[in-house]
Amino acid sequence: MPSPVPLCPDNATPWQLRQTIRQGAFDGPTAGLGGDALQGNLVILPAVEAADFLRFCQQNPRPCPLLAVGAPGDPSLPTLGRDIDLRHDLPRYRLWRDGVLVAEPTDIADLWLDDLVSFVIGCSFSFEDALSRAGIPVRHQAAGRNVPMYRTNLATRPAGRFGGPVVVSLRAMPAADAIEAVRICDGFPLAHGMPVHLGDASLIGITDLDHPDYGDAPDIRPGDIPVFWACGVTPQAAIAAAKPAFAITHAPGHMLVTDIPAARAGRLLTGPVPADQGAGM
Repeated sequence: MPSPVPLCPDNATPWQLRQTIRQGAFDGPTAGLGGDALQGNLVILPAVEAADFLRFCQQNPRPCPLLAVGAPGDPSLPTLGRDIDLRHDLPRYRLWRDGVLVAEPTDIADLWLDDLVSFVIGCSFSFEDALSRAGIPVRHQAAGRNVPMYRTNLATRPAGRFGGPVVVSLRAMPAADAIEAVRICDGFPLAHGMPVHLGDASLIGITDLDHPDYGDAPDIRPGDIPVFWACGVTPQAAIAAAKPAFAITHAPGHMLVTDIPAARAGRLLTGPVPADQGAGM
């Protein structure tokens, strides 16, 4: 028998968490949830746009490390977890029309089309458990906030109609922890890997750390330095610039939580997840 689905997701397995989300019982950010599970950003596009977007990801592996690409019209992703259904299993989505954000639904079953292709891109939430275990503060988790994210003056490599700025996420930490954070995150290339910048935010075009473009304001304390990672919200900036007629993404911070242990993010994922990894038994 399946394990009961908890109403509170704090200690849920990834499968239990997805069931809780599917039932409409949780619609918040997923930082710190699912234990050490690999989390993923989501982009869904019509098949006519898929080849260009695939090339965009391939040419920008730091902000867009691909975890999986779905077959047209298929919302399941067996390589990432048991019984995943992308129409229901993220806490909150974004609907884009002609590059304009028009809605943030909590379910997209009524928007699903037979030609849609899904892309799941690695997320920096996946290495936060490793940072915490090393004693490095993850302040947005402790404060119950979403991670702060910013558009930068760093440019992606364009592919077809897709291009635009790199988006970064910020984690402020004591300077003594920054080098250890770099070392740890180098082991998570499918979760954006090492930071792209440390220190002065103005050097990458960020003028006001207190007002991020996405997420919540950071908790920066005396002695901290800002550390910036490439972010899987980068495709949303590309969608806004490219203006495809239709697109769906995750809402920033509201991820697909997979059944893959984050330690496996150091290598490409192949084959379906064994049943005993996703059962939540």
